[in-house]
Amino acid sequence: MTLLQDKVAIITGASRGIGRAIAIELASQGAIAVVNYASSSAAAEAVVTEITAAGGQAIAIQADVSKIEQVDALVNAVMEKFSRVDILVNNAGITRDTLLLRLKPEDWQAVIDLNLTGVFFCTRAASKIMLKQRSGRIINITSVAGQMGNPGQSNYSAAKAGVIGFTKSVAKELATRGITVNAVAPGFITTDMTSDLNNPEDILKYIPLGRFGQPEEVAGMVRFLAADPAANYITGQVFNVDGGMVMA
Repeated sequence: MTLLQDKVAIITGASRGIGRAIAIELASQGAIAVVNYASSSAAAEAVVTEITAAGGQAIAIQADVSKIEQVDALVNAVMEKFSRVDILVNNAGITRDTLLLRLKPEDWQAVIDLNLTGVFFCTRAASKIMLKQRSGRIINITSVAGQMGNPGQSNYSAAKAGVIGFTKSVAKELATRGITVNAVAPGFITTDMTSDLNNPEDILKYIPLGRFGQPEEVAGMVRFLAADPAANYITGQVFNVDGGMVMA
């Protein structure tokens, strides 16, 4: 039997990048991957096809997780089909980078709505089910930007810092019901989000391992935190996958 055999895992923003890698990794360990996407239906279906071609189980479900009614519809659809939710990975995120004095209120709000409020909506919906099950794994994808800040990313850094505080608070609330809540903080990972960096060589100077990470390396940490019994006694923690960028 594989590590996550028949566990139902919702992964938000799973049509590309880190979310895609997480969905593929969890499915490879036997989980049923619910590939959530906001607009990239073709990309999401490609992830499902890749998983099923490898012998795994997956479905794609559209939902903008910054909208509470769409989150509720997503979770209801999963319950109708599978009758349970074992793992929630809050990965969906966007950037709207610019310096503070140029930052438009609507770009501030869009990032907060998806990257932070979306985590709240999804966690609240899934935790209601997990509380009844008296078991569950919630894994929130934050960022080193939420720990150390980043010029031009005041909105993104604020949202990701909020995810860390949210993770710790919810971990304390849900611990007595057998639900763990942890966060993973990637550093600079090779994805679409980092593909248009102006001077990547300048960033490499601050990464002790001397390279950008791969989405699969983040997915490996998520797999560990989702596993039973490997991570049973871990909750309220932040795990950096950043090549040594942030050492606290």
